[in-house]
Amino acid sequence: MTAATRTLIMTGATRGIGLEAAREVLRRSPGTHLVVLGRGSSAAEVLPGLQEITPHVSTVDVDLSSRASVAAAGAQLEDLLESGGLPPLRGLVFNAGVHLSDAVQATVDGYERTFAVNVMSTHQLLRQLHPHIQAPARIVVTVSDAHFGDLRHTGGTMPAPRWAIPEISRPGAFASAGRVRAGRRAYVTSKLGGIHLVHEWARRLPEGVDIVAYNPSLVVGTGLARETGGAFPFLMSRIVPLLTVTGLVDTPVPAGRKLADTVLGVTPAASGAYIHRTKAAPSSTESYDPDRERALWNWLEHLG
Repeated sequence: MTAATRTLIMTGATRGIGLEAAREVLRRSPGTHLVVLGRGSSAAEVLPGLQEITPHVSTVDVDLSSRASVAAAGAQLEDLLESGGLPPLRGLVFNAGVHLSDAVQATVDGYERTFAVNVMSTHQLLRQLHPHIQAPARIVVTVSDAHFGDLRHTGGTMPAPRWAIPEISRPGAFASAGRVRAGRRAYVTSKLGGIHLVHEWARRLPEGVDIVAYNPSLVVGTGLARETGGAFPFLMSRIVPLLTVTGLVDTPVPAGRKLADTVLGVTPAASGAYIHRTKAAPSSTESYDPDRERALWNWLEHLG
């Protein structure tokens, strides 16, 4: 058995492309110890299967919609890294995300749930764990080409993002916030926020520690559409799968393989890059805004 020499911490590894990517990373990188960061019940379900590939897998319980839970999980990971309970931290993957049927759901802390899970928890965990990352390392944040909010990238199924910090962190910030379209706007806006975070962190991380945004594009069978409402779950389960023969749409296995390529550095990209499936590409024009990125960083930092 190969000894573990590096730690990879991953959210969103209990289903869909995250689970497939986790399997692929463990098969291809036997020296990796994978920490699955997620809800205890979901992580416990996938742990035996992952440990069939390698025993170097463990879990840490977290509720990404709770700042206290995120802080506690981060502290547990810090203790393990500092005590030698885990090998050196060489990678982080922020793959978890939610897409809701409205924009009114509040977290225990009072924040809009989509933004809290998709943006705030990423920054909070990275802020807590980045001092422990040892170069060479790669950090991956899963985003979406839905952040373009245009016909070409969403087929008209998604509205354009509406950026305003801190307003968008609050339930009810979008027009007709209780409707499905507002939930979609909250989702695309959060994915734009993820790219903003990547750009700002890329400017601040030390040399040898890279951070990239990864867009899997359209993937069926991930479960992400289960809370979206409207016709979207029907489209994702019945209509969109027919497009997999075109190569424009993936299922979880090939999409997970592509995510693993990004995580393992097989897909080349400079720090701060946006990776579209298999190669670096430009994100939306709106996503390149240093002033907005700095303002987001400052607001998140102010939260503590």
